[in-house]
Amino acid sequence: MQSVHDLGFRAQRAVLQNGAADRELFEYVFGGDNTLLALSFVLNIALAGITILAIAYLGRHLTDPRSKAIATALMLISIVSISSYTGLTSGLTLGVVEMPPGHPAAGATTAGQDGVLTMWGRYLTWTFSTPFILIALGMIAGSDWTKILTACAFTITMCVTGLAAALTTSSLVLRWWWFVLSTIFFLVIVSIILVDWTAEASATGTADLFRTLKLLTVVGWFGYPILWALGVEGFAVLDVTVTSWGYSILDVITKYVVTFVAMLYIVDEPDAITGGADYGTSMPGLDPGDD
Repeated sequence: MQSVHDLGFRAQRAVLQNGAADRELFEYVFGGDNTLLALSFVLNIALAGITILAIAYLGRHLTDPRSKAIATALMLISIVSISSYTGLTSGLTLGVVEMPPGHPAAGATTAGQDGVLTMWGRYLTWTFSTPFILIALGMIAGSDWTKILTACAFTITMCVTGLAAALTTSSLVLRWWWFVLSTIFFLVIVSIILVDWTAEASATGTADLFRTLKLLTVVGWFGYPILWALGVEGFAVLDVTVTSWGYSILDVITKYVVTFVAMLYIVDEPDAITGGADYGTSMPGLDPGDD
Protein backbone atom coordinates (compact mmCIF):
# COMPACT_ATOMS: atom_id res chain seq x y z
CA MET A 1 0.00 0.00 0.00
CA GLN A 2 1.32 3.43 -0.97
CA SER A 3 2.32 5.84 1.79
CA VAL A 4 0.61 9.21 2.13
CA HIS A 5 3.81 10.86 0.90
CA ASP A 6 3.87 8.67 -2.23
CA LEU A 7 0.21 9.39 -2.91
CA GLY A 8 0.80 13.11 -2.56
CA PHE A 9 3.77 12.95 -4.91
CA ARG A 10 1.74 11.03 -7.50
CA ALA A 11 -1.09 13.54 -7.17
CA GLN A 12 1.34 16.41 -7.78
CA ARG A 13 2.80 14.75 -10.86
CA ALA A 14 -0.55 13.67 -12.27
CA VAL A 15 -2.20 17.05 -11.85
CA LEU A 16 0.51 19.68 -11.92
CA GLN A 17 3.04 18.24 -14.34
CA ASN A 18 0.87 16.34 -16.81
CA GLY A 19 -1.99 18.83 -16.81
CA ALA A 20 -2.51 22.10 -18.61
CA ALA A 21 -1.46 25.36 -16.98
CA ASP A 22 -3.89 27.17 -14.71
CA ARG A 23 -4.43 29.90 -17.29
CA GLU A 24 -5.23 27.40 -20.05
CA LEU A 25 -7.75 25.59 -17.89
CA PHE A 26 -9.29 28.89 -16.77
CA GLU A 27 -9.71 29.92 -20.40
CA TYR A 28 -11.09 26.47 -21.26
CA VAL A 29 -13.80 26.78 -18.60
CA PHE A 30 -14.61 30.50 -18.87
CA GLY A 31 -13.52 31.41 -22.37
CA GLY A 32 -15.08 28.67 -24.47
CA ASP A 33 -18.41 26.93 -24.70
CA ASN A 34 -18.34 25.79 -21.07
CA THR A 35 -20.48 28.50 -19.50
CA LEU A 36 -22.65 25.97 -17.66
CA LEU A 37 -19.55 24.33 -16.18
CA ALA A 38 -18.28 27.72 -15.00
CA LEU A 39 -21.64 28.54 -13.43
CA SER A 40 -21.52 25.32 -11.38
CA PHE A 41 -18.45 26.78 -9.63
CA VAL A 42 -19.66 30.38 -9.35
CA LEU A 43 -23.01 29.32 -7.87
CA ASN A 44 -21.31 27.72 -4.88
CA ILE A 45 -19.04 30.72 -4.30
CA ALA A 46 -22.12 32.96 -4.15
CA LEU A 47 -24.12 30.61 -1.91
CA ALA A 48 -21.19 30.01 0.42
CA GLY A 49 -20.70 33.76 0.80
CA ILE A 50 -24.39 34.32 1.51
CA THR A 51 -24.38 31.47 4.05
CA ILE A 52 -21.37 32.89 5.90
CA LEU A 53 -23.07 36.30 6.18
CA ALA A 54 -26.35 34.69 7.23
CA ILE A 55 -24.70 32.68 10.01
CA ALA A 56 -22.93 35.79 11.27
CA TYR A 57 -26.24 37.64 11.34
CA LEU A 58 -28.35 34.85 12.85
CA GLY A 59 -25.74 34.02 15.46
CA ARG A 60 -24.99 37.56 16.57
CA HIS A 61 -26.99 37.16 19.79
CA LEU A 62 -25.83 33.66 20.75
CA THR A 63 -24.58 33.54 24.33
CA ASP A 64 -24.21 29.84 25.13
CA PRO A 65 -20.71 28.47 24.37
CA ARG A 66 -22.03 25.16 22.98
CA SER A 67 -24.43 26.97 20.64
CA LYS A 68 -21.54 29.15 19.49
CA ALA A 69 -19.37 26.08 18.88
CA ILE A 70 -22.03 24.48 16.65
CA ALA A 71 -22.54 27.77 14.78
CA THR A 72 -18.77 28.06 14.25
CA ALA A 73 -18.61 24.53 12.83
CA LEU A 74 -21.48 25.37 10.48
CA MET A 75 -19.77 28.56 9.33
CA LEU A 76 -16.49 26.72 8.67
CA ILE A 77 -18.31 24.46 6.19
CA SER A 78 -18.98 27.46 3.96
CA ILE A 79 -15.59 29.05 4.62
CA VAL A 80 -13.92 25.91 3.26
CA SER A 81 -16.35 25.77 0.34
CA ILE A 82 -15.87 29.36 -0.80
CA SER A 83 -12.09 28.89 -0.70
CA SER A 84 -12.15 25.60 -2.55
CA TYR A 85 -14.59 26.70 -5.23
CA THR A 86 -12.45 29.78 -5.82
CA GLY A 87 -9.59 27.37 -6.50
CA LEU A 88 -11.73 25.55 -9.07
CA THR A 89 -12.85 28.81 -10.66
CA SER A 90 -9.27 30.06 -11.02
CA GLY A 91 -8.11 26.78 -12.56
CA LEU A 92 -5.71 26.22 -9.67
CA THR A 93 -7.36 22.95 -8.57
CA LEU A 94 -8.35 21.69 -12.01
CA GLY A 95 -6.28 19.17 -13.91
CA VAL A 96 -6.23 17.04 -17.04
CA VAL A 97 -5.70 13.36 -16.28
CA GLU A 98 -5.19 10.70 -18.95
CA MET A 99 -7.42 7.72 -18.27
CA PRO A 100 -5.91 4.21 -18.14
CA PRO A 101 -6.47 1.68 -20.95
CA GLY A 102 -9.97 0.24 -20.91
CA HIS A 103 -11.57 3.35 -19.43
CA PRO A 104 -14.48 4.70 -21.56
CA ALA A 105 -12.78 8.13 -21.73
CA ALA A 106 -9.33 6.75 -22.66
CA GLY A 107 -7.88 8.74 -25.55
CA ALA A 108 -9.95 11.86 -24.87
CA THR A 109 -8.38 15.32 -25.06
CA THR A 110 -9.11 18.46 -23.03
CA ALA A 111 -7.73 21.96 -23.58
CA GLY A 112 -5.19 20.56 -26.02
CA GLN A 113 -3.99 17.93 -23.53
CA ASP A 114 -4.43 14.17 -23.58
CA GLY A 115 -6.95 13.28 -20.87
CA VAL A 116 -10.17 14.47 -19.26
CA LEU A 117 -10.86 17.42 -17.00
CA THR A 118 -10.54 16.35 -13.37
CA MET A 119 -11.94 18.67 -10.70
CA TRP A 120 -9.61 17.41 -7.99
CA GLY A 121 -10.23 20.55 -5.94
CA ARG A 122 -13.64 19.15 -5.05
CA TYR A 123 -11.88 16.48 -3.02
CA LEU A 124 -10.18 19.24 -1.05
CA THR A 125 -13.60 20.73 -0.37
CA TRP A 126 -14.94 17.45 0.91
CA THR A 127 -11.80 16.58 2.90
CA PHE A 128 -11.93 19.80 4.92
CA SER A 129 -15.67 20.56 4.97
CA THR A 130 -17.27 17.19 5.76
CA PRO A 131 -15.51 16.95 9.16
CA PHE A 132 -17.22 20.22 10.16
CA ILE A 133 -20.57 18.83 8.97
CA LEU A 134 -20.00 15.78 11.16
CA ILE A 135 -18.88 17.90 14.12
CA ALA A 136 -22.10 19.92 13.90
CA LEU A 137 -24.28 16.82 13.48
CA GLY A 138 -22.52 14.98 16.29
CA MET A 139 -22.87 17.89 18.69
CA ILE A 140 -26.54 18.34 17.82
CA ALA A 141 -27.09 14.62 18.44
CA GLY A 142 -25.33 14.94 21.78
CA SER A 143 -22.61 12.43 20.89
CA ASP A 144 -19.27 12.18 22.67
CA TRP A 145 -16.07 13.48 21.10
CA THR A 146 -14.59 10.02 20.61
CA LYS A 147 -17.40 9.12 18.23
CA ILE A 148 -17.34 12.53 16.53
CA LEU A 149 -13.58 12.41 15.91
CA THR A 150 -13.83 8.80 14.72
CA ALA A 151 -16.42 9.86 12.14
CA CYS A 152 -14.16 12.76 11.10
CA ALA A 153 -11.18 10.42 10.67
CA PHE A 154 -13.22 8.09 8.47
CA THR A 155 -14.53 10.95 6.33
CA ILE A 156 -11.01 12.29 5.71
CA THR A 157 -9.87 8.79 4.73
CA MET A 158 -12.92 8.46 2.49
CA CYS A 159 -12.07 11.69 0.65
CA VAL A 160 -8.35 10.88 0.29
CA THR A 161 -9.06 7.43 -1.16
CA GLY A 162 -11.65 9.04 -3.44
CA LEU A 163 -8.94 11.42 -4.67
CA ALA A 164 -6.65 8.44 -5.24
CA ALA A 165 -9.38 6.83 -7.37
CA ALA A 166 -9.69 10.00 -9.46
CA LEU A 167 -5.93 10.34 -10.02
CA THR A 168 -4.88 6.73 -10.58
CA THR A 169 -3.85 6.37 -14.21
CA SER A 170 -1.83 3.14 -14.08
CA SER A 171 -4.70 0.66 -13.91
CA LEU A 172 -8.46 0.71 -14.36
CA VAL A 173 -8.80 -2.03 -11.74
CA LEU A 174 -6.89 0.03 -9.17
CA ARG A 175 -9.08 3.08 -9.87
CA TRP A 176 -12.13 1.05 -8.95
CA TRP A 177 -10.39 -0.57 -5.99
CA TRP A 178 -9.72 2.89 -4.53
CA PHE A 179 -13.40 3.68 -5.17
CA VAL A 180 -14.49 0.53 -3.29
CA LEU A 181 -12.26 1.44 -0.33
CA SER A 182 -13.68 4.96 -0.27
CA THR A 183 -17.22 3.58 -0.36
CA ILE A 184 -16.51 1.24 2.58
CA PHE A 185 -15.31 4.17 4.69
CA PHE A 186 -18.39 6.10 3.61
CA LEU A 187 -20.70 3.31 4.81
CA VAL A 188 -19.00 3.37 8.23
CA ILE A 189 -19.84 7.07 8.54
CA VAL A 190 -23.43 6.46 7.45
CA SER A 191 -23.82 3.73 10.08
CA ILE A 192 -22.59 6.12 12.81
CA ILE A 193 -25.13 8.76 11.72
CA LEU A 194 -28.09 6.43 11.24
CA VAL A 195 -27.54 4.14 14.22
CA ASP A 196 -25.44 5.73 16.97
CA TRP A 197 -26.28 9.39 16.54
CA THR A 198 -29.97 8.76 15.86
CA ALA A 199 -30.28 6.94 19.19
CA GLU A 200 -28.30 9.63 20.99
CA ALA A 201 -30.44 12.40 19.47
CA SER A 202 -33.56 10.69 20.82
CA ALA A 203 -32.04 10.61 24.29
CA THR A 204 -30.84 14.22 24.03
CA GLY A 205 -34.14 15.63 22.82
CA THR A 206 -33.06 16.74 19.34
CA ALA A 207 -34.64 13.81 17.47
CA ASP A 208 -36.92 15.92 15.24
CA LEU A 209 -34.15 18.26 14.13
CA PHE A 210 -31.63 15.45 13.73
CA ARG A 211 -34.09 13.40 11.64
CA THR A 212 -34.30 16.24 9.12
CA LEU A 213 -30.54 16.85 9.10
CA LYS A 214 -29.62 13.19 8.73
CA LEU A 215 -32.03 12.70 5.81
CA LEU A 216 -30.65 15.74 3.97
CA THR A 217 -27.07 14.66 4.69
CA VAL A 218 -27.21 10.90 4.16
CA VAL A 219 -29.48 10.95 1.10
CA GLY A 220 -27.34 13.72 -0.40
CA TRP A 221 -24.08 11.95 0.40
CA PHE A 222 -25.23 8.79 -1.37
CA GLY A 223 -25.41 10.89 -4.53
CA TYR A 224 -21.65 11.51 -4.56
CA PRO A 225 -20.44 7.93 -5.20
CA ILE A 226 -23.28 7.44 -7.69
CA LEU A 227 -22.20 10.56 -9.60
CA TRP A 228 -18.56 9.44 -9.47
CA ALA A 229 -19.47 6.06 -10.95
CA LEU A 230 -21.65 7.55 -13.68
CA GLY A 231 -19.43 10.56 -14.36
CA VAL A 232 -16.35 10.96 -16.49
CA GLU A 233 -14.08 9.49 -13.81
CA GLY A 234 -16.12 6.28 -13.66
CA PHE A 235 -18.21 4.82 -16.50
CA ALA A 236 -18.31 8.19 -18.32
CA VAL A 237 -22.08 8.02 -18.85
CA LEU A 238 -22.35 11.68 -17.80
CA ASP A 239 -20.12 14.41 -19.21
CA VAL A 240 -18.01 16.78 -17.11
CA THR A 241 -20.59 19.58 -17.02
CA VAL A 242 -23.48 17.37 -15.90
CA THR A 243 -21.24 15.71 -13.29
CA SER A 244 -20.08 19.09 -11.98
CA TRP A 245 -23.62 20.39 -11.68
CA GLY A 246 -24.61 17.19 -9.90
CA TYR A 247 -21.85 17.71 -7.35
CA SER A 248 -22.73 21.39 -6.98
CA ILE A 249 -26.41 20.66 -6.32
CA LEU A 250 -25.49 18.00 -3.77
CA ASP A 251 -23.16 20.51 -2.09
CA VAL A 252 -26.00 23.02 -1.91
CA ILE A 253 -28.22 20.46 -0.14
CA THR A 254 -25.68 18.89 2.20
CA LYS A 255 -23.89 22.11 3.10
CA TYR A 256 -26.00 25.25 2.80
CA VAL A 257 -29.50 23.80 3.29
CA VAL A 258 -28.29 21.69 6.23
CA THR A 259 -26.57 24.77 7.68
CA PHE A 260 -29.70 26.94 7.52
CA VAL A 261 -31.96 24.23 8.99
CA ALA A 262 -29.55 23.71 11.89
CA MET A 263 -28.84 27.40 12.42
CA LEU A 264 -32.51 28.39 12.58
CA TYR A 265 -32.92 25.89 15.40
CA ILE A 266 -29.76 26.85 17.27
CA VAL A 267 -30.46 30.60 17.42
CA ASP A 268 -33.28 29.98 19.91
CA GLU A 269 -30.77 28.17 22.14
CA PRO A 270 -33.12 25.40 23.30
CA ASP A 271 -32.15 23.36 26.36
CA ALA A 272 -31.25 20.37 24.16
CA ILE A 273 -28.52 22.45 22.48
CA THR A 274 -27.10 24.66 25.21
CA GLY A 275 -24.20 23.55 27.36
CA GLY A 276 -24.26 26.14 30.13
CA ALA A 277 -21.53 28.40 31.48
CA ASP A 278 -19.24 25.46 32.33
CA TYR A 279 -19.22 24.08 28.77
CA GLY A 280 -15.73 23.99 27.29
CA THR A 281 -13.93 24.88 30.50
CA SER A 282 -11.41 22.75 32.32
CA MET A 283 -12.57 23.90 35.78
CA PRO A 284 -16.22 23.76 36.87
CA GLY A 285 -17.68 27.17 37.58
CA LEU A 286 -15.19 29.02 35.34
CA ASP A 287 -16.98 31.17 32.80
CA PRO A 288 -15.23 30.91 29.34
CA GLY A 289 -15.68 34.66 29.08
CA ASP A 290 -13.36 35.08 32.08
CA ASP A 291 -10.37 33.52 30.26
